[in-house]
Amino acid sequence: MIVDEIKQLIIDTLDLEDITPQDIDENAPLFIDGLGLDSIDALELGMALKKKYNLKMGSNNDENKEYFYSVKTLADFVDSQTKQG
Repeated sequence: MIVDEIKQLIIDTLDLEDITPQDIDENAPLFIDGLGLDSIDALELGMALKKKYNLKMGSNNDENKEYFYSVKTLADFVDSQTKQG
């Protein structure tokens, strides 16, 4: 399931040693609240997602913020991008 893949990608990319995929609520915010990620984490995660799923993300910060809100929104974005081709 793509949600589980993304949870594991977050853990691996950001070296979150004491967290398991089950610890991450797919609907919780990734930034500030929730996992408490920062902008550097967002860049690292964005690069990992691009590499793993061959994504093309635009430069629209507002759209990117929506995609990166939670694991669920990231999974929906990846799913929509991979179905396009």
